[in-house]
Amino acid sequence: MTQMHWERLLSPDRLNDKPREARGEIGRSPFHKDHDRIVFAGSFRRLGRKTQVHPLTDNDHIHTRLTHSLEVGCVGRSLGMIVGERLRERLPEWITPADLGVIVQAACLGHDIGNPPFGHAGEYAIRDWFKRAESDGSGLLDDLSDAERADLLTYEGNAQGFRIVTQIEYNQFKGGMRLTGATLGTMLKYPWTVEHGGVAGKFGCYQSEKHLLAEVTSRLGLKPRGEWTWCRHPLAWLVEAADDICYALLDLEDGLEMGILRFDEVADVLIQIAGELPPEYHDMQRDGVSQRRRIAALRGAAMERAVNDVGAVFVEHEQELLNGNLRDDLLELCHPDLDWGVKAAKQLARERIFQNERKAKLEIGAYTTLGILLEAFIGAAHELHYTGRSTFKHQRVLALIGENTPRPSWSLYDSYRRMLDFIGGMTDHYAVDLAQEMGGRLKGD
Repeated sequence: MTQMHWERLLSPDRLNDKPREARGEIGRSPFHKDHDRIVFAGSFRRLGRKTQVHPLTDNDHIHTRLTHSLEVGCVGRSLGMIVGERLRERLPEWITPADLGVIVQAACLGHDIGNPPFGHAGEYAIRDWFKRAESDGSGLLDDLSDAERADLLTYEGNAQGFRIVTQIEYNQFKGGMRLTGATLGTMLKYPWTVEHGGVAGKFGCYQSEKHLLAEVTSRLGLKPRGEWTWCRHPLAWLVEAADDICYALLDLEDGLEMGILRFDEVADVLIQIAGELPPEYHDMQRDGVSQRRRIAALRGAAMERAVNDVGAVFVEHEQELLNGNLRDDLLELCHPDLDWGVKAAKQLARERIFQNERKAKLEIGAYTTLGILLEAFIGAAHELHYTGRSTFKHQRVLALIGENTPRPSWSLYDSYRRMLDFIGGMTDHYAVDLAQEMGGRLKGD
């Protein structure tokens, strides 16, 4: 295969759904239905109580995974529509710019749906717990294949997200959300399995969903790069750009809101990205408008500039994207001032926000919380698999899982995956409350 083609990349056919004439639907396109299925999903709603950057904050102005996902979706929709307008003549005749916009928007809404409690700190906590289990002689990872063991040692929110939308939510293990191929492909930021994850451990599919990854990539005609690894869907680059834009700009806004950053240092970065002050800014300064509203104006100008530049760069590099040859992020290909501003924003966040004392303490606490939960649930699954029975304590643990309780006949890997589905789906607050109760802090009625 020399290149990918929009006709296949924008497939409206749904995973594990009955064939139908999807392109002739009235009212909502198949891609608008994808958007709605994600928005109404319980796993999406729970993002409202999951960490974006600052765990367990009481400040209502601070982003959660839900508000972050909604904002990334707005930026992604704009990027998709800009690209759709500029490539209109080269797209299938049944695709409109609005369709392209909502495909990217839906993928953006779902891009963090697999994140565990406490965000990236939660990912590292789960990974480290399994690494300790591997080295302490407990036997918890015995009888797993090398690839299955690697999945557990490298818990990845992206791979969990693919599992949620293709397996767990709505039609459980019968297609999940049954999203269109176009939306699934656009969500796949890392269309490969764990052995291709690199040092950072970034991959998009667990062993349990390999057959679905193969089906999606085949339907869309994604270009293979080797065994169990493919080139990204071109629109996945827009999802990544939308996420980076929101991360860079809104992390700074949160840092200012929490008193970690100063107004002038945040304003300077936003002005650099925007390229110029918004027309109303001088009037806002003269009238004594609050810092929060002035930062919002600067952020809006910065986002508008970033969206327009990224859209133009995507169109300029369309052939490289279709050939699977693009190596740089889209933002890196934009005007140097914009690329510098985004990198400066990320650096400021790394140095000041991510090192904040309160954040560090809560992330250490996340390790304790998730350690208690993993010990209970993984321990219960391990005992059930090897003995076919459960002690009274483990019976009570498994009772919390309900209909998804593993069976003794299941493979150890599948049993562990169900436990991680339950733990990964928890909100920050529920995880803390449950771990405290398991640790002996009982509340009663």
